[in-house]
Amino acid sequence: MIAPTQVWFVIDPIDMRTGIDGLSLRLQNLDRTPCDGQAYAFRNRRSTRLKLLVWDGTGVWLCQRRLHQGHFTWPDADSTTVGLTDRQWAWLITGVDWRRLDAPAPVHWRV
Repeated sequence: MIAPTQVWFVIDPIDMRTGIDGLSLRLQNLDRTPCDGQAYAFRNRRSTRLKLLVWDGTGVWLCQRRLHQGHFTWPDADSTTVGLTDRQWAWLITGVDWRRLDAPAPVHWRV
């Protein structure tokens, strides 16, 4: 099983027909390389599909996940890439809003 140590999210959506070479070129245009030991996640415009590009030391893996219902909660950022923790990544790939994991408790809530 692929277990990347860090996943970076490319914020802008991609055409899901793009393969390893096209995604690698996109990373190079962002001053990154697919062979740097990191994993890079891409999404389609509707955020129902995710592609993960991972270098394992001997080659590049390209994995894809599709949700049948709902959508992936993608980071909103002004930068071109965003990093998540392992816990946030695990929730994101199941289709759960990972941002809710660290949501502060309501200050004025009472029973």
